[in-house]
Amino acid sequence: MTTQTQEISPMVCARSAGVLYLIIIACGIAGEVFVRGGLVVEGDAAATAARILGAQGQFRIGFVLDALMLLSDVAIAVLFYVLLKPVSATLALMAAAFRLTQAAILGMNLLNYYAALLVLGGTVEAAALGSDQQQALASLFLDLHRHGYDLGLLFFGCSSMILGSLVVRSPRFPALLGYGLIAAGVVYLAGSFIRFAWPEFATSFEPVYGVSLVAELSFCLWLLFRGVRNVPSGEPSARAVRA
Repeated sequence: MTTQTQEISPMVCARSAGVLYLIIIACGIAGEVFVRGGLVVEGDAAATAARILGAQGQFRIGFVLDALMLLSDVAIAVLFYVLLKPVSATLALMAAAFRLTQAAILGMNLLNYYAALLVLGGTVEAAALGSDQQQALASLFLDLHRHGYDLGLLFFGCSSMILGSLVVRSPRFPALLGYGLIAAGVVYLAGSFIRFAWPEFATSFEPVYGVSLVAELSFCLWLLFRGVRNVPSGEPSARAVRA
């Protein structure tokens, strides 16, 4: 008795990846800009604490948005592997491994985010601390969360660069999209290293992340509206690329 398995078509994989990519981008921007951007006051622990306690529902929505982003990241890592393993199974697996590592780091990092609310929300343990101590500890947890994001982006940067190189070599996608993803990966790596090694330049570097946003959004929209190019059977799975 034989068991047959039916593979998902490349077009379905691409469109599904496009939907997930849109969820990732939308949740990432909403969580960072509209949730944390409206609650965290840089350099003012008391003001940050007051805003969080006054909008606890909004703060928790930030957790939900990040969780949805990470769940989508895990699924999209598998879809990209399926789409690009005909180009190079080894590199496609490596890109997926780096992306899944990033998701694991950011998933654990969400505990730092939620810990700020636990400290300010009057838990039994936090009640032993004074108000100033609670505010300072909450700010520390939020700072750890911000640094945890950049730690995860080290792995995501590597994944993006490998993914971009696979897209460049794949006849199913325009090479320009791949070069954009490579550039995005370089930006993520540079931004993360700057955060930890040269933090005084981190704020000045933030506008460069616009390169990553444009590159990833372009790839997302291509997946959503164009999917993949049709490659006739018998054609090579990877276009020739000069070294």
